[in-house]
Amino acid sequence: MIQPPSLGFAGAGLPLLLQPQRAVLDELLETARRLRSIPRVVRQARATEVGTTPHDVVLTRGTFRLLRYRRQKPARYAEPILFCYALINRPYILDLQAEKSIVGKYLEQGLDVYMIDWGVPSSTDRGFTIEDYVCGFLRESIAFVLRDHQIARMHLLGYCMGGTLATIFTATWPEQIRTLTLLASPIDFAGKESLLNLWADAAHFDVDAFVDAFGNCPALFLQLCFLYIKPIQNVVQKWIGLYENMTDAAFVTNFFALEKWVNDNIPVAGETFREFVKKFYQANQLVRGHFRLGEQFVDLRRIACPLLLLTAESDHLVPPSSTEGIRPHVTSEEIDSIRIGAGHVGLVVSSKAQKTAWPAATGWLAKRSTPRVHLSLAGATARRSNGAPAQQQQHADTP
Repeated sequence: MIQPPSLGFAGAGLPLLLQPQRAVLDELLETARRLRSIPRVVRQARATEVGTTPHDVVLTRGTFRLLRYRRQKPARYAEPILFCYALINRPYILDLQAEKSIVGKYLEQGLDVYMIDWGVPSSTDRGFTIEDYVCGFLRESIAFVLRDHQIARMHLLGYCMGGTLATIFTATWPEQIRTLTLLASPIDFAGKESLLNLWADAAHFDVDAFVDAFGNCPALFLQLCFLYIKPIQNVVQKWIGLYENMTDAAFVTNFFALEKWVNDNIPVAGETFREFVKKFYQANQLVRGHFRLGEQFVDLRRIACPLLLLTAESDHLVPPSSTEGIRPHVTSEEIDSIRIGAGHVGLVVSSKAQKTAWPAATGWLAKRSTPRVHLSLAGATARRSNGAPAQQQQHADTP
């Protein structure tokens, strides 16, 4: 007796020959679910909020603002930290969402947190130079914080271009900085790993003609440069990713929070852009010791405080070698590094960074801060010597 050929079975009795049809049906059903989710996706896009950590504006100068983030409990450490963000895009990437907030991570660690918002330069601000930013509002902000907390030194963190400014400040006024954290910050511009270094080469880019023509560097120009460094990923793949994850509400919220920041571009003051390209990208003056801040050369050897360098292996804007390039030029005895597999922005907002890099970075800073209980005990000892009650004051200053 001849037996018919076996069709084969898979899963819950589904013949193998019917599996392609089942795959097509599953995809059609998933497509239907995605289409049904479009109204919710639109609502999420409109409702997504960023930079929601409560804060107060404690100092203003023109378009510049100094933000102090509110704490529910007193700080556990005496020294606050100031975030010095780049002059490109908006600083709320460091406070993108409640669960992805670098500001929140430092608050949770027990520090007072400040951040500079450089604002949006107008056409009348085209003459602002690096000296204006470093010796102007950055210096004034640090002086304000030191005076307000009645301390001599504080922590400073710089992200990207803001890290370059923070490094210049620390080399100029090293006595005011307890630690310096550099987050994907360009310091040594000699490498050619990034397309930005190649595009900014004097052989290809006449920055003088560009600034003379436009005044300030247009926001759209900067956005297009960043997009087309990785065009497939930035223009195509991310939207495919949104389509494939439209039914995931958390993914959609995260996507539009980042999109809001990516497209919230601002211009760069013309003279600062000219200086940054000519003196750093084209001449690498900072590590060579040739960069002047006013009449004074910026000497990186004056930086002796503990340094923490945070870099991303897949950073297409600031390769790790550029940030790590500060090592041979400073006199700091303590230089630590944290590197993760992420990109320039992923170093801040990726789940990997949130789980590994930032707990380590905030813990590193806490170990190099002065616990307030120590200050209380010192004051209590002094009061005991004068016959004053000590226990009550110690309790009042302890979180």
